[in-house]
Amino acid sequence: MPEPVLLSIATAVVTKAVTGLYQLVKSKFADDPQATAVFEAAEAAGPGSPEVVELGETLERAERADPEFGRRLRGEWEKTSVSQTGHITNQISGTVHGKVLQAGDIQGGVTF
Repeated sequence: MPEPVLLSIATAVVTKAVTGLYQLVKSKFADDPQATAVFEAAEAAGPGSPEVVELGETLERAERADPEFGRRLRGEWEKTSVSQTGHITNQISGTVHGKVLQAGDIQGGVTF
């Protein structure tokens, strides 16, 4: 199982939520038929699928083989994790059961 950040990146790639990540991964895998097949299968299957987990594993192998790609991949991911105001943006990936609240400063109570 790849590390959680790579699963989040894989999910962002297949949903095309972050254009820079999508393009970076697509370009990296362009000359690798096996990685391209994994990429396309994950894209077709969608978030939360075993194919996305396999894409995360493929990204992990690509990072180990090409540290510069790993730096670029994580750098692109970090850009998405910081909002325009410089505050950290919470992210939830995978299946969520129940209620979730993402917020900065809360003054007072919260009721669902």
